[in-house]
Amino acid sequence: QVQLVESGGGLVQAGGSLRLSCVASGVIFNITPMGWYRQAPGKQRELVATITSRHSTNYADSVKDRFTISRDNRENTVYLQMNSLKPEDTAVYYCRATLGRDYWGQGTQVTVSS
Repeated sequence: QVQLVESGGGLVQAGGSLRLSCVASGVIFNITPMGWYRQAPGKQRELVATITSRHSTNYADSVKDRFTISRDNRENTVYLQMNSLKPEDTAVYYCRATLGRDYWGQGTQVTVSS
């Protein structure tokens, strides 16, 4: 059974940083594409960043040069380092694993105050 558990969210002032973690189980992690998505109140869920099994990355334009996605295949963990946070980054952040179908974590709240 695939399980994704996110952590690291919280309240931070604008300009601050947070590091999100997502631990995966039930998958062959080192071959599984992973991603971070977010959903703000009243808005659709949107892509933040993705990383392939070969560590190739892709970012939404809104987070380029501020966020960094990475993975540690020994720890079955994908990270999202978020720097220079803005109030518009406030959302619930979800981890996604793609293995035949998409699997999602429960989400972690990130709130950026101005």
